[in-house]
Amino acid sequence: MTRFALAVPVEHEQRLAAEAARHGHEVVVRCSGAEELAARIPAATPEAALVAAIPQYLNAALVSTCDAAGVRLVVCAAGPEQHRHARALGIIDAIDGEPAWHTPVQDAARPPDTGQVVDDDTSAPYEPPTAPARPRGTVITVWGPHGAPGRTSLAIAIAAELADTGLTVALGDADTHAASIDPALGLLDEAPGFAAACRLAGTGALTNAEFERIAEWNRSGHTGFWVLTGLGRPSRWPELTAKRVTGVIDAARTWVDVLVLDVAPSLEQDEELSSDLAAPRRNAATIAAVRAADHVVAVASADPIGLTRYLRAHAELVESAEPTRMTTVVNKVRSGAIGVNPQAQIAQTLSRFGGISQPVLIPWDPAAFDAAVLGGKALRDAAPRSAARLAVRTLVLERLTPAPVRESRRSRRKLA
Repeated sequence: MTRFALAVPVEHEQRLAAEAARHGHEVVVRCSGAEELAARIPAATPEAALVAAIPQYLNAALVSTCDAAGVRLVVCAAGPEQHRHARALGIIDAIDGEPAWHTPVQDAARPPDTGQVVDDDTSAPYEPPTAPARPRGTVITVWGPHGAPGRTSLAIAIAAELADTGLTVALGDADTHAASIDPALGLLDEAPGFAAACRLAGTGALTNAEFERIAEWNRSGHTGFWVLTGLGRPSRWPELTAKRVTGVIDAARTWVDVLVLDVAPSLEQDEELSSDLAAPRRNAATIAAVRAADHVVAVASADPIGLTRYLRAHAELVESAEPTRMTTVVNKVRSGAIGVNPQAQIAQTLSRFGGISQPVLIPWDPAAFDAAVLGGKALRDAAPRSAARLAVRTLVLERLTPAPVRESRRSRRKLA
């Protein structure tokens, strides 16, 4: 017998309670929402909790309470929106469909790897429902020239802000020169996830299950995002060929809503310098990621040297990506390096010498970025009220969030 707690819509509650009793289990508490269930778990001491993947019945507080109390959480998700909500809370094994006893609810008290359990009626085998086709995911490549303009910090910040909108997000480190996402987030770099994905893509074995096996989950706020860590040793760059990187990007479009890629600064195509035209190219990963991206975030540093480097490299960037797919982000904006009214001076310089309009300006906020690096966190977690974080959030909501999600948010604001 298993002691169950229920937090499901009222139309399912009575039926599930009756079916639990018929199978010899006990429903010790029924709740109308996640907050009520989280408050009653310590006293009711259930062994498992069956909840619907709806914000009313499933939130971060309930997940934390169940983890702390050792209560197995059985989540039923009907449709892609509910699956997305569950994944945003770190639940990657939600059961597809409305709450029903023929799902693995009966086996909730056993270890999760015991497999599917059907109803007592064994006249017909259990057939899992077909997963609905998910929309094609979006790819955002974060690039910038040499000189440390802040590519990695912004890539991490962008991934965290996208995840905060309810999207499933993966952050990949495709830098073949100086990968740095894993130390920036305090993750182990013993097994580079992006290189492993490239090897699987090269053999045609890269599936969603493989992605989740080799990726690391990084919690951010009440949600989080997947991380494909970069190369621990730069000498392993030949593993990231253009074909493999393109294969990883194509496979990731069916895995997550948004893939954010951090890439190296070099865009040179050095075929003419090599006698072996079939040899791998160190910059091929960057070029492939830029060409395959739906949106390229091009990062410049807000000082005379950084802007000069950006304008020179921008000419090479437009050979791989159309300007309509780019957003120029100028990082570390401060008057000490530019002069009076730095925003106007930066905009005029980019327009005059690069034909670049409407750049996004990120203010100089070293304390916030230092706190993020020190804590191994995204900017939104280390300094949620910093000016730099607010600028990144505006960038994400206005320019990088996929159109359907952006329109949905606007509709909710109008109704409110």
